[in-house]
Order: sequence, then structure tokens, then C-alpha cells
Amino acid sequence: MSPQHSPHALPLEISAASVKFGEQEALRSLDLKVGVGEVFALLGPNGAGKTTTINMILGFKTANSGSVLVAGVDVAAAPSAARKHVAYIPEQVALYPNLTGLDNLRYFTTLAGLDIADGELHDLLTEAGLAQESHLRRCGGYSKGMRQKVGIAIAMARQARLLLLDEPTSGLDPSAAADFSRIVKRAASSGTAILMATHDLYRIREMADRIGILSNGRMGQEVDPKSLDHVELEDLYIRTLGA
Repeated sequence: MSPQHSPHALPLEISAASVKFGEQEALRSLDLKVGVGEVFALLGPNGAGKTTTINMILGFKTANSGSVLVAGVDVAAAPSAARKHVAYIPEQVALYPNLTGLDNLRYFTTLAGLDIADGELHDLLTEAGLAQESHLRRCGGYSKGMRQKVGIAIAMARQARLLLLDEPTSGLDPSAAADFSRIVKRAASSGTAILMATHDLYRIREMADRIGILSNGRMGQEVDPKSLDHVELEDLYIRTLGA
């Protein structure tokens, strides 16, 4: 497949993807699609295959079978081209601690080949939820939530089709987690597709349009979070892992 992306293609389409580490199958015939403006929460315990899924989408691990398309680009055939459409925010966002939030945003957007005026960079940080008075503070004093907001601003500047979030709410206090939920919904409303790997049963019910429960490398269940209350979701999660 040509590395040229298609504007009409789904931001993410994984079909029957399997990944092996030696004799161990980390993913087994995984099917997963995320549409424009959709938030998909990938739920599962450690070892379920969430990190492997993210690494496969980023092209750091090649599927042994099946396919992974990002904006219509085959990740296995053209990983660099596919990554141009993806923004990844890890559990701990790595920023240069001696630079300000504005400086970090300017640096990473310049690295991506973008030339953005400072006024627009400030607007991006504000839109990502970072308070104006923090834009010119050094990132060494930022909380996890503040670093995530700079990461969101970078993703917005790059106009990524797909945003990958790895355990985004772990370690956040309830106020910061609620704030982050609002930012994610805002990003989705602008058309960004979001795949979020998480353990957070409570928060994803509010954030996600769909939830997939990953167990032993397989998609055990896929549900509409609005169809279940928190107790029912927890019960389904436990039963799926037990099965």
C-alpha cells in the first residue's frame, strides 16, 4: 500500500492482528477501529496487551499477522509515514525541565517542521487547559496533569488524526482527572480520534464512546459505557477477565 494517507480513511483500523514474543502470543487476532472524533478506551490489567497494541500502532512492534492502518497508511509498510498522523502521550510526559511550557511547545513543533507564532502557541496551551500564568514557568515544577496539557497542545499543533493516551489519569487527583476528561472530550469534538489505554474504570465511563476489554491478548468484550452503570461495568470487567 502507498504511504500516502487517505483523508476519508478511518484514523485507526486494526484487522486480525497478532503479535508474538517468541512462543508467547501478546495479541491474538485483534480487531479494533476508531472513528473520527471517537474516544475508545482500551481496558485491561497489566499483561493484557495494551502496551503491545500501542507499540504496534506506533510501528515499534510489527504484527506477525493481520494489518494496522493509520489514516489509511499501512504501519508495517511505512511506519514513519503512519506516525506523522499520530500523537502519543505516555503515562509520564517527557518535557525539558529547564524550559518553559511555551519553550517546550515551540521546540517540539519546530522539530515536527511547523513554524508557529508565539501568540498561536499560547492559544494552543490555553486550549489544552494550561493556565496562562503557567505558560512561562519552567516545566521542572509542573505536575503530571500540567505536563499532559503541554502534550495535548503538541498533538493539537500537529493536527494529529489519532491521539494515543497511555494510562492518562493514573496519579491524578480527582480534580485534575476531571479536568483532563474535559480536555480529551474537547479534542475529540474537533475530530481527533482517541485511543486510551487505562485501568480507570470510573473515569472511562465518562470519557469514552466505546470500551474494549482486553484479556490475554484478545478483545473479550466491547461495550457502550452509557449502557452500564459503574457497578455493572466493574462486574463485566471482572467476569471478562475471569473468562
